[in-house]
Amino acid sequence: MKYSVFLLLISCSFFSQKHSKDDEVKKYVSQVNQDSLKSYIRKMVSFGTRHTLSSTNDPEQGIGAARKWVIGKFNDYAKNSGGRMEVYLQQEDIQPDGKRIDNVVNLGNAVAFLKGTDPNDKRIFLIGGHLDSRVSDVMNRTSSAPGANDDGSGVSAVIESARILSTSSFPASIIFVAFSGEEQSLLGSKQLAEKMKKENLQLEAVLNNDMIGNPKEGETGEVNTRILRVFSEGLPYKDLDKKAMTIRNLGFENDSESRQLARYIKEITEQYVKGLEIKLIYRNDRFLRGGDHTSFVNNGFPSVRLTEYYENYDHQHQDIRTENNKQYGDLPEFIDFKYLKKNVAANIAVLANLAKSPSKPEKVEMDVKELTNSTTLHWEKPKSGTPAGYYVLARETGSAVWQKRIFTTGLSVKLPLSKDNYIFAVQSVSPSGNLSVPVIPGIAK
Repeated sequence: MKYSVFLLLISCSFFSQKHSKDDEVKKYVSQVNQDSLKSYIRKMVSFGTRHTLSSTNDPEQGIGAARKWVIGKFNDYAKNSGGRMEVYLQQEDIQPDGKRIDNVVNLGNAVAFLKGTDPNDKRIFLIGGHLDSRVSDVMNRTSSAPGANDDGSGVSAVIESARILSTSSFPASIIFVAFSGEEQSLLGSKQLAEKMKKENLQLEAVLNNDMIGNPKEGETGEVNTRILRVFSEGLPYKDLDKKAMTIRNLGFENDSESRQLARYIKEITEQYVKGLEIKLIYRNDRFLRGGDHTSFVNNGFPSVRLTEYYENYDHQHQDIRTENNKQYGDLPEFIDFKYLKKNVAANIAVLANLAKSPSKPEKVEMDVKELTNSTTLHWEKPKSGTPAGYYVLARETGSAVWQKRIFTTGLSVKLPLSKDNYIFAVQSVSPSGNLSVPVIPGIAK
């Protein structure tokens, strides 16, 4: 009994421990520039339409001119990387499909790959948004489709992240991508996700930013500049039939890798970005709808969607017009650039922490040889990076977020907490306080 009380007291002292903010990450977050975001969006709007089926040859109008401009911005920022940023246009000719592609079209994703400094660290983290735009008719490729928020706001986050993080020297790699073909059924993201799957790349997180700049609800007029939603799947789409029984038996329905990423985004954002709350939405995407992260989810990569708290349907997928003194259309004047700046800062804080952290601990397991009200976890060192230690996380099964945090420099811990009542995870932490994504334990054999 004395041992149990002592263990509980020691553990409680650990639970109160907070990890500190990294000064380098704070510096990057502070560099997000509202004027830069405004200039990116206004330039994207200037291309008239960025519809996937619009011209790929016109030097000033259409998707071709837009993606060429993004490539130019990436090349400008690549000069800051010491030769570590590779910029390219991932292209493919898409054949008519009888649905949203009615003629052969050259599909192109604008990509910048910032290679990590550690050759042994194979991790990749991706930030994306879709460059293409549309109006009311999804096949209308000629009418003005400014796409300021959908998804100029997301692409502005990608470009600004590339600008700021191009000077970094993280051990892991980051991909910045402006997708095409999202409105025509996620074609560009599917193209890249399948390529990365085929090449067996270690893509550990996808941050899909789609509409992150308009905080006003169109029907009631309510404005919310305090909340950014993060959508994440609970049950993993990939190989669910093989995993379902184990998930059910262990009670891990709320603990997919994508959902661990979503919790991570909430913790890091609310630590580094003042005045912004992450609202965890327990769906892969909005009700009966989808976005580019779905292409990566379908290929087994942890992926989430970041999006504003409200969708304003007056300024999404609308022909530009005025009816009954109301302006319709996705125009720049409906972007709140202060709100957008916070949302971009969230992305940078998350990407920088992920890419600077050690990799996740390996072979995290829970002992179940005996029936006890305590829980013993053990793990192995990460494949890359030198952690200062590890955080063991715990939350009650009904809690959305981690409630307890125990620091240890060892590779095992025994907690006075019941496996019946708590979910556990382990994450690596660097000397500068950068955290890996938490790992849910398996069952020790």
